[in-house]
Amino acid sequence: MSEAQLTYEQALEALDRSLKALEEGDLSLEDALKAVDDARTYLKICSDRLEEAKRKIEVRPVGDAAAEPADGPSDGPPADDELPEGLFNR
Repeated sequence: MSEAQLTYEQALEALDRSLKALEEGDLSLEDALKAVDDARTYLKICSDRLEEAKRKIEVRPVGDAAAEPADGPSDGPPADDELPEGLFNR
């Protein structure tokens, strides 16, 4: 499985393994440098996955154009001021 396909949990587990190997202190310099590089990669994956999750659950005020995603408004119901005149809002 490539690093881009790792779930948050898988990346966190790999990060933990890299850090434990470094803490044990039994690695050669070359292996320690690789473990540090791997740990940075896994940390970035974890951070990216958390940001993705945060964006999915973030609550935005209705009608706040600055808070709407770049691809347009959400799929949720329109606000009262967005309904056609006379249809539902009188």
